[in-house]
Amino acid sequence: MATLASNTRMNKPDKERVVITGVGLTAPNGNSLGEFRQNLLNGVSGVKAFETRYFGPTIAGICSFDPLKYQKRKELRIGTRAGSISIYCVHEALADAGIRIGHDITSDRAGVFIGLTEHGNVETENEIYEISKYGYQTKYWSHYHNPRTVANNPAGEVTVNVGITGPHYTIGAACAAGNLGCVNGVQQILLGEVDVALAGGVSESPGTFGIFAAFNSQNALAHHDDPTKASRPFDKTRNGIVVSEGGAIYVLERLDRAKARGAKIYGEVTGYSYNSDATDMVLPNPVRQAACMRQAIERAGLTPADIHIVNTHATGTPAGDIKECEALRDVFGENCPDTYFNNTKSFIGHCMGAAAALELAGNLASFQDHIVHPTINVDELDPLCMLNNLVLNTPTTVGRVDSILNNSFGMLGINCVLVLSKFA
Repeated sequence: MATLASNTRMNKPDKERVVITGVGLTAPNGNSLGEFRQNLLNGVSGVKAFETRYFGPTIAGICSFDPLKYQKRKELRIGTRAGSISIYCVHEALADAGIRIGHDITSDRAGVFIGLTEHGNVETENEIYEISKYGYQTKYWSHYHNPRTVANNPAGEVTVNVGITGPHYTIGAACAAGNLGCVNGVQQILLGEVDVALAGGVSESPGTFGIFAAFNSQNALAHHDDPTKASRPFDKTRNGIVVSEGGAIYVLERLDRAKARGAKIYGEVTGYSYNSDATDMVLPNPVRQAACMRQAIERAGLTPADIHIVNTHATGTPAGDIKECEALRDVFGENCPDTYFNNTKSFIGHCMGAAAALELAGNLASFQDHIVHPTINVDELDPLCMLNNLVLNTPTTVGRVDSILNNSFGMLGINCVLVLSKFA
């Protein structure tokens, strides 16, 4: 079936095929694709002890990229953390792709499409804290607050910094946002709105104490004496989510354009799907998750057995991990001997809007090296999370990797699944 799918793609005109030609990222355990991948193979966690206003000591995944690499100090004062993460990732992605805006492409033919879990919470909390020092007098409220908190802020900051005059917007899709940002990029290219899409997801979530307090009130905030072991999807003793920040942005373009300029190609977006549970505010619906996976696989012209890596969404919550595993067993069953499952959140925590985009990036190299990075911190596998070929604690080398399925599911029942295939 994989050969048939490859032939189907080959029969499509190059202008109808979308490929990844550049990657820029920052994660709690790496500020480049190479560093990130190496740390995933070496079992290096990016989760650390963290303290936040009002809430106090906790655990989080914090990035260490240099924002001054592409911004001036004044721009940092005016802008947002999400904007800085986006700007860093976009510059790194463009450099990786060998594209200069205004030289290799006109500025109006590039677009920015960034997935977010939420935006504005950090800035609003900061402003309230600042005016609390002055008796809550609102005359001390920053006049930059509005541009900092509009929903399109991170994508908009990128256009201002880079000089992109094509379309930009953000996609609010909870924890499915990273995948959905990429999907929007693909769609905008195929619609002819842009020639190059800068697409993915970002998160500044640890900047707000509210997200820690909220997960804690749900009994869903991870805790562990060793922060590096706090994020433990599928483990029997898992106790919740590690809140993290990060970002991953991809350069997407039509295959004909990529070929014409001799670009390196990381992979081809061959399928995707997004749907809704319509059942609960928080608890996932495995039936709808399974439907989303099946449609993405079908659109890619594949069968479940043709998928060689499934990067799971599992966040480390007791119920959420079990529900996803139910969906995975339903889709992949017992007849997919070459399908392997892993999880990236065990290394970096939950990067919210950036999660899916970062997790896809962590598996890109598998097309070439055939190594599946593991899920770490699984000391005792929960029997209800049992999956055939679940890669635990150490990397596994497999015979071939032709297609990767990337799961992302979010609150209010939003699901988005992306299938990336080896370029052929």
